[in-house]
Amino acid sequence: MTEQDETPPFLYVVVCGAGIAADVGKLITAAQEREWHVGVIATPTAMNGFFDTAAVEAQTGYPIRSAWRRPGDPRPFPEPDAVVVAPATFNTINKWAAGIADTLAVATLCEASGQGIPIGVLTCVSDALAGHPAYQDSLIRLRGMGVRFGYPYQGADGEEFGWERALDLLER
Repeated sequence: MTEQDETPPFLYVVVCGAGIAADVGKLITAAQEREWHVGVIATPTAMNGFFDTAAVEAQTGYPIRSAWRRPGDPRPFPEPDAVVVAPATFNTINKWAAGIADTLAVATLCEASGQGIPIGVLTCVSDALAGHPAYQDSLIRLRGMGVRFGYPYQGADGEEFGWERALDLLER
């Protein structure tokens, strides 16, 4: 196979509904600079104004996925080589760890985990929610499944989210 025949790696970016999601374009830019092609899958909450969907579609060249496709519809993305979840919320982390695949985003994470696809996660969870026992149990379960976490963004003191850290997790 020649270099021209090689398909660039494809990254799924799962976006959850948190205020920092407005800057997901920074993650996409960083991924594209590392020569990833990117497709975005958003939770239904994230689709409710948490980020500029038109700008993200223009940046990636793909439609944002948030709902299941109908039988017979073509797959809009290739299979992923890796997945990043950023920002990852309390709800998504807990549903994913429990295997509750009630949205396309969480179902995608459950499938990727089952296939052994590398997954990097940047959480965006308040201190109060991060202290909940169910959340702590979920982190333990997901780490046991090989999911790689960047240390939780707390959002205090103007701290940067550090979107590129999610990509660094994939390179370990």
